[in-house]
Amino acid sequence: MATTEDTQLALSDNAARQLANATKTVPQLSTISPRWLVHMLQWLPVEAGIYRLNKVKNPLNVQVACASRDASELPQIFVDYEDQPREYFLNAVSTVLDVHTRVSDLYSSPHDQIKEQLRLTIETIKEKQESELINNADYGLLASVDDEQRISTLTGAPTPDDLDDLLTKVWKEPGFFLTHPRAIAAFGRECIRRGVPPPTVSLFGAQFITWRGIPLIPSDKVPIEDGKTKILLLRSGEKKQGVVGLFQPGLAGEQSPGLSVRFMGISRNAIASYLISLYCSLAVLTEDALAVLEDVEVDRYHDYPATYK
Repeated sequence: MATTEDTQLALSDNAARQLANATKTVPQLSTISPRWLVHMLQWLPVEAGIYRLNKVKNPLNVQVACASRDASELPQIFVDYEDQPREYFLNAVSTVLDVHTRVSDLYSSPHDQIKEQLRLTIETIKEKQESELINNADYGLLASVDDEQRISTLTGAPTPDDLDDLLTKVWKEPGFFLTHPRAIAAFGRECIRRGVPPPTVSLFGAQFITWRGIPLIPSDKVPIEDGKTKILLLRSGEKKQGVVGLFQPGLAGEQSPGLSVRFMGISRNAIASYLISLYCSLAVLTEDALAVLEDVEVDRYHDYPATYK
């Protein structure tokens, strides 16, 4: 029979694992999100980093006549353009990654240290890109909504009536709603309260709830302040005169559209440096391509009937 002392002298897990091979994962970064907005926008290449948005001046003055049988005079017109169209300049989201060559030489098995450092840095830059597309004070979605395209909730919580009102603002081929995940949950509660649970649709291999057939796309980059957020509605695409993303093509060290990774050399301290830059912007081609529902409360809950519990 083994004694207590014998048990204490047995090989333990802590000792044995020093000689065992372990399956190692790549580094996991909790801040990575699906970034659905980037996937759902149409992206246009921009020459020389500038995108000029030409618009028709006084569009209601462009008039035509339905010809009648008499010889009445036809209207004479020409389509005039704005004298000073807006120009969008690409912004750069950039950083410099430093890796000691000793680390990359000695510790790149089973996972390449430089490759993983670049992957994590690029993911972080892309997260910042989506945040800028929504929140940038110059070209972000929230700053680009025309005053006539802003409405407030009827009661605070996002209801089907509120989203219907929003659809009247972007009624020409609306593409998708964009809001914080908590606002989507709040909308779902209001729908269930009315007995009309919203249907779902599959996009990019994921499920999204919809309203009037339009998907509600979540993004944690839409800010929440004092328990309130906003719900955006977009029409996307150049042919639809909607919202488009802008990127610079043909960059040196291009990894993907608008993303550049360039090796900057090795310092005398044996530090290898990489410049990572992502050039992007966003343009709203016509005012009625974008609208926002403001003052959306996300913390309102209800006591549901037992059938919904």
